[in-house]
Amino acid sequence: MSQETSPGPGAPGGTGRSAGPLDEVDRRILDELVRDGRMSVRTLAERVHVSRTNAYARVERLLRDGVITGFRARVAPEPAGLGTSAYISLTIEQNTWREVSAELARVRYIEHVALLSGEHDVLALVRAPDNATLRDVVLNRVQSIAGVLSTRTWLVFEEFDGSLSPWE
Repeated sequence: MSQETSPGPGAPGGTGRSAGPLDEVDRRILDELVRDGRMSVRTLAERVHVSRTNAYARVERLLRDGVITGFRARVAPEPAGLGTSAYISLTIEQNTWREVSAELARVRYIEHVALLSGEHDVLALVRAPDNATLRDVVLNRVQSIAGVLSTRTWLVFEEFDGSLSPWE
């Protein structure tokens, strides 16, 4: 279970049908896979107390329905050489979000992009090796994208995962 199966940025996220509601076994499977996406189906089945066939079928259905979008390693930014993190908000021209999103997806060091409602149109998480690289990302790459009217940058001093996440 090590392949990435999520669609690219801006691509439709599903097949046009809604996934059914998750039952308690599905939720336990998700909990276990979030903790360790590399575990075998046999181990998964043992941990959630179902047969291997049932566990395999459920994981396949969760993948097919788009509930599980892929499996990946979680990388700690600082030990990996990305010591500067920042959120950048963008104000963009009306009706340019598709083009702006496509361009942002090609900018190195941008880890995550969200389209927003409210004061700002887009929020991007940047993880860069240093402040000079962050400056280049913001001033030379992001601000040069057609449709971007303005940016605002917030440096991240510290971060942590919430302890009440539904999947961890």
